[in-house]
Amino acid sequence: MRTAPVSVSPADAKIGAKPPLRRFHQASWDEPLLFELSSPGERGVQVPAPEVPFDDALPAGLRRQDPPGLPELSQLHVLRHYLRLSQENLGVDLNIDVGQGTCTMKYSPKINDQFVRDPGVAELHPLQDERTVQGVLEIVYRLERMLAEISGMDHVTLQPGAGSAAIYTNVAMIRAYFAACGELEQRDEIITTIFSHPSNAACAKTAGFKVITLYPDADGYPDLEALKAAVGPRTAALLITNPEDTGIFNPRIEEFVRVVHEAGGLACYDQANANGILGITRARDAGFDLCHFNLHKTFSTPHACGGPAAGACGVTDALAPYLPRPTVEFDGASYWLNDDRPASVGKIRPFYGVIPNLVRAYAWIMSLGAEGLREVAEIAVLNNNYLMKKVLEIRGVSAPYAEGRRRIEQVRYSWAELTEDTGVHSDDIGVRAADFGTHYWTSHHPFVVPEPMTLEPTESYSKADLDEYAAILAEVAREAYEDADVVRTAPHNSTVHRVRPDTLDSSETWAVTWRAYRRKILGE
Repeated sequence: MRTAPVSVSPADAKIGAKPPLRRFHQASWDEPLLFELSSPGERGVQVPAPEVPFDDALPAGLRRQDPPGLPELSQLHVLRHYLRLSQENLGVDLNIDVGQGTCTMKYSPKINDQFVRDPGVAELHPLQDERTVQGVLEIVYRLERMLAEISGMDHVTLQPGAGSAAIYTNVAMIRAYFAACGELEQRDEIITTIFSHPSNAACAKTAGFKVITLYPDADGYPDLEALKAAVGPRTAALLITNPEDTGIFNPRIEEFVRVVHEAGGLACYDQANANGILGITRARDAGFDLCHFNLHKTFSTPHACGGPAAGACGVTDALAPYLPRPTVEFDGASYWLNDDRPASVGKIRPFYGVIPNLVRAYAWIMSLGAEGLREVAEIAVLNNNYLMKKVLEIRGVSAPYAEGRRRIEQVRYSWAELTEDTGVHSDDIGVRAADFGTHYWTSHHPFVVPEPMTLEPTESYSKADLDEYAAILAEVAREAYEDADVVRTAPHNSTVHRVRPDTLDSSETWAVTWRAYRRKILGE
């Protein structure tokens, strides 16, 4: 049954949006903060009295002088609050989310959520005796072996809680390796590339290394001659993403690894963009010593608005002594945690990984098998190149570098021509896209590609989805050329608003807690 057409904003009425674009208007609630909804004395749940009085169990220094200032609401009001907020959001289960380039947003099967909600997983405690958690330790152990096979590495750890944590884990192991060799004081430089994930440079710097960044050659590939000039006796490692965030795969990657090895350094593969190469090529095949995966990207565990994520690090036998502890071992009869690892870099996060997401990743891999994983990569590459053809037909957009060549699983486009013609910027187009129930991402800074837009369709989206997304971009580009103010003044149908940059430039306006909000925004 078809419903009557929804109302159209004045801006949409002016431009006259045409099929295949669907009409969209985001729900908008004047919803206060949870603290502002608080009503003294209301309760959502009756908390039982403690079995041991706190006054007897807690040292005086740990006792609160006053109760915590928590909001007090009934269950009904809590439910209303969060349902209203959910209506003001878009996400991978609601809209065509190909616009979150480099994040590999894909469909996460809902049956996997049922697995992690099962009491056998959800009610486990990380401090339980390992004899009582054999099932989950088996999943961790088997998932590590699967990822070792997928990457070609000898050993894998699933302890990192995110992609950046996995990168830092690899850098920590690189540091430990050269410390054991007596070369750490000498080898104080790490090389990366401008189109690799910025977390590579950030983690290297955090770990105390100096960072050398390589820029692309005229075709968009990392400059091999620049690498040869940069390596030397001070080189600890190369940290590189391939394909990079432009979607361009470096066909000379083995030569990059060889150059670093000849200088005595290690090669570390950031495989956050592995979605287009699963079952096709492996880190070990190119000679890498370490690698990492983002399980919340490639292996279909939810991003969840930035967390909880999950990372995985793979290493060769030479680096295995430095893996985080404890490692999960199997003696043929039972699984156990090995904490007796004197050369280990220690704990990267508490316990042994983000178990719910490890269970999801394990279930996803098991459901697909080896052939299915390769099919994921093939469809992702097909979708990306189909979408690229559609997008490049739009006036004002281009795909810099590697002209005429295929990309792997994403593309970093440029609206530079449209900006020059109309004064409309990439950020403006992204905000206007929200009026059609979708969005996109620009790129990491610095904007080496001018007026960037990074799209990654993954394997989850159909041809109809890609056609619709391309049609939205084409419509916004048409608006920019015919009536640029419609784009510049967006959004019109969404709850989002344009962020004032000045609020981000001063710590005086940052309010990331309720107390800071009351002090800085409400003036209390």
